Amino acid sequence: MLRTIYLTFALLVVPLSVTALSAENAYAQKAEVYTSIRNNFGAGGYDVVSFHKGSPVKGDMKHLAEYKRAQWRFATEANLASFLEEPEKYAPAYGGYCAWAIANNKLAKGSPKHWSIVDGVLYLNFNKRIKNKWLDDTEGFIEKGNAVWPEILEN
Repeated sequence: MLRTIYLTFALLVVPLSVTALSAENAYAQKAEVYTSIRNNFGAGGYDVVSFHKGSPVKGDMKHLAEYKRAQWRFATEANLASFLEEPEKYAPAYGGYCAWAIANNKLAKGSPKHWSIVDGVLYLNFNKRIKNKWLDDTEGFIEKGNAVWPEILEN
């Protein structure tokens, strides 16, 4: 009897789950900026201007901006002002998703602890191992990433 109940449950629920996932994926588009499910901070709450100064620091809740539907924190009022003047200059490439993953036609979170600046552009990578792969052919990965960004968000 119990086996029959489980089988009936599986036959009813699994097809409904697959249908729901398929419908969701058909209409879903990923956010242009990667943010955690716990908050809406771009670059993990780090001050993106500070990366360009060579020493990344976490931003402060006193200095907030909104850009591309994400919140950005800054350590100082001056960094906030710089960002507001030129957000596209300071925001990480590919919305803060892992640059190596984007180049490989995948989406993964970028970590502010694994970063590089190339030609004035901030790139984030998933972890140290991935950043080392990124460093093996940075220019090639940038070329590949630029070819798929932002269309990759639609998949």
